[in-house]
Amino acid sequence: MNGKTAIIIPSRYGSTRLPAKALIEVNGKTIIQYVWEKASASKLADEVIIATDHPKIIEACQKFGANAMMTRIDHQCGSDRIAEVAQKRPDIDYIINVQGDEPLITPESIDACISALKNTADADVSTLLRVIKDADEINNPNIVKCVKNLQGYAMYFSRSAIPYKRNDVNHTYYGHLGIYGYKREALFKMTSLPQTSLEKTESLEQLRVLDNGMKIITSVVNDDAVGIDTIEDVERFKSKLL
Repeated sequence: MNGKTAIIIPSRYGSTRLPAKALIEVNGKTIIQYVWEKASASKLADEVIIATDHPKIIEACQKFGANAMMTRIDHQCGSDRIAEVAQKRPDIDYIINVQGDEPLITPESIDACISALKNTADADVSTLLRVIKDADEINNPNIVKCVKNLQGYAMYFSRSAIPYKRNDVNHTYYGHLGIYGYKREALFKMTSLPQTSLEKTESLEQLRVLDNGMKIITSVVNDDAVGIDTIEDVERFKSKLL
């Protein structure tokens, strides 16, 4: 495939834990603007699009010059939202889903996700991991953990501490960063499949991919991104900017 690579940022207004979090301002910029600026600095992406379900987010995006598209309000997850945009753009072959609540993700990390997707022939999806250095994060359900095999493919994602430390082994725990790269056909396959019980149980859309035998290649990056899910996360983000 030689078509375009597009970063599509899903941004839902009615977040369950922190409504309208995309529009929270920190140092004069909204959370969604921070994410858009990082995505726009990618060297491997051809285009950045914000996909939202609310006119207030459209209006905010227009103020800082982003290309934003209105999507349906009833999507189950971010990948469903970006698939709606991709359906209208047959020229896009690689779709990168950068979560709209990851304002500290770096352009270098985004490019690592793109590179892994394009250079791994049998991967359907790519994503990023980071080494968890804070022991408290291992048991924090807001920090999604991943176990991967020796070839770098994801085996499972969970809000629980995985693997369970039954024995005193020096094991590295990996946290998941909120980014996915999809080959076009894989995105449409994933979003056409019904939600699985694992996905519903953990509220993690990537489990639908694994449940259906699709492959997710991971890359480990040195990126201490902060996902914005709570007011405490907003305060952590503010502290990172100091």
